[in-house]
Amino acid sequence: MTPMLALLFAPAGEGGTNMTMYLIQIPLIFGIFYFLMIRPQQKQRQTHEERLRNVRKGDEIVTAGGIIGKVEGIRETMKDGAAVKTMEDRITIRSGESRLVIERGRIARVITEPAAEPKSQA
Repeated sequence: MTPMLALLFAPAGEGGTNMTMYLIQIPLIFGIFYFLMIRPQQKQRQTHEERLRNVRKGDEIVTAGGIIGKVEGIRETMKDGAAVKTMEDRITIRSGESRLVIERGRIARVITEPAAEPKSQA
């Protein structure tokens, strides 16, 4: 009999405390995995998607294929007569002497963003 099955079928007097410890350890391990691996990856993905939604004309980007270019235009998807930002939007970039059309979701990272408008001093 394997040790795992032995724990499950052990009499309450012998392995009862071992089984309780086992039942405490499994959720604890899943909790550690969630907070150390899954949750940070979800936050990183959300911030990346937010950066992609905020890409504007003039931003310098890197595509998933490694092409570096400057955004020249964005053609957003139309839904019910209003522009909607999706990961399938077509973005025109200029890289060297070439102009390329890529999907918003294929942008690996935004290198630079245009300078923000200076705030007025009150």
